[in-house]
Amino acid sequence: MQLPEIIKYPATQLIGEKCYTSLVEELNVRDIDCLKLLISKGLGVGIVLGGALVKLPQIIKIVSARSSRGLSFEGFVLETVSLGISFAYNFRQGNPFSTFGESVFLTVQNIIILLLILNYSNRTKDLITTILAVVTSAYALTQSWIISDLNLTYLQTLTIPISLLSKIPQILTNYRNGSTGQLSALAVFGFALGSLARIFTTITEVDDSIILSGFVLTSTLNLILAAQIIMYWNADKKIDEKKD
Repeated sequence: MQLPEIIKYPATQLIGEKCYTSLVEELNVRDIDCLKLLISKGLGVGIVLGGALVKLPQIIKIVSARSSRGLSFEGFVLETVSLGISFAYNFRQGNPFSTFGESVFLTVQNIIILLLILNYSNRTKDLITTILAVVTSAYALTQSWIISDLNLTYLQTLTIPISLLSKIPQILTNYRNGSTGQLSALAVFGFALGSLARIFTTITEVDDSIILSGFVLTSTLNLILAAQIIMYWNADKKIDEKKD
């Protein structure tokens, strides 16, 4: 089957000439390797697009309530550090954008959340310090003469414990409060689904055990956060009703 060039070109860029010929032109649905690649690429594009939106409900919830009640600042700091390092590592390794692109959007959205938490906590000095730290770190991570590729690999390895530690303060905060506060259910569930899908795309497209291990472990804690959202759902509704 022949498709117009306007469709064929992006399709071949996505799955390659070989798989395009096999799946589209020859309609070979038994080509398992190409089918896995197609599914992986589709998931990857979906995750990247979702990553551009997944934290927006959290941002909107904080701004609407003019409060960051129940959100762990430390947790978001650690998560932002992990995401920033992962983006720099994948970018400098030349991995396909569909396998890590959401980390760009998630990092930006996390930075906004951090600034909102500081703003609504009236921590002006910390807010300025955070902005300076973000700018400095972003520049350093993209410059190989400051952070070599070897050192960046070490940092990527550290993102595994950092990412895990980023979830623990929020999990403990939820447990202590018996509530998830201003934590957005949409953001948590979206992040959990995205990290699970990333396990498949990493196995299919990226031969990197460091990245895969990180997604497996992070997915586990994301699922715990999702479970807490469900557990404390009625408690949060009661708190909101009292405010009204």
